[in-house]
Amino acid sequence: QVQLVESGGGLVQPGGSLKLSCGVSGFTFSDYAMSWYRQAPGKERELVATISSTARSTSYADSVKGRFTISRDNAKKTVDLQMNSLKPEDTAVYYCSAVRTNSRYWGQGTQVTVSS
Repeated sequence: QVQLVESGGGLVQPGGSLKLSCGVSGFTFSDYAMSWYRQAPGKERELVATISSTARSTSYADSVKGRFTISRDNAKKTVDLQMNSLKPEDTAVYYCSAVRTNSRYWGQGTQVTVSS
């Protein structure tokens, strides 16, 4: 049974930091690139960051470059998203996703709220 479970969301003040984690089971983690997406109320889901299966390459949305860092541990089957200098516009439900050719899995999401 495939499972992706996000954790680490919560309420943080503008300028603060949060670290999201996603633990997976039920598939060969090291075969999949991993991504974080987010969806704000009334908006479409958007890609935030991606890391390759080997962790050799990463990519980020322009809106989070320099503030967010994606990382993974293939031994622990986890992918993290370190979020610094958070802004109110970062408020959203954040989802982790595993992807390879013809296959994609999603977690259930974790809420991040940036507000004073």
